[in-house]
Amino acid sequence: MSGPPPCRTRTGLPAPASEARYRQHRALDGALSANGTTPAQWDALRAIGRSPGASARELAAATFQTEQAFGALAGRLTAQALIERRPGLGRRIEHHLTPAGEQVLAVGHTVADKVLTACFAALSGADRATLLDLLRRLTAERDT
Repeated sequence: MSGPPPCRTRTGLPAPASEARYRQHRALDGALSANGTTPAQWDALRAIGRSPGASARELAAATFQTEQAFGALAGRLTAQALIERRPGLGRRIEHHLTPAGEQVLAVGHTVADKVLTACFAALSGADRATLLDLLRRLTAERDT
């Protein structure tokens, strides 16, 4: 007889939720890699696309990275000609997508849509709607 699965709690939720998130991340990683980018790079491009001209501090917070980690990532994206860093007010450095960055971002959106569709294919439309409602409730509680 074996013991309980790792990360088991009284609710039984963390382990299956973590497993689903892990599988989704691995699928997205593989699909993005096949298209020449990584989840971290695509996430940074998404953040810059949502907030053109944002500072490294703002983008680091938006992507759940330290400023140092985001700065290193931004350096790689600049070297790949996916973003531009421009002087802003005072010492601020603003970040903007290049046309190539916009293209990689668009491809990433298409890839992510396909991956997420596949990841949730086992759920009916009603199940997906219920899951979305539950997740929105959880995040709404957290944001208040």
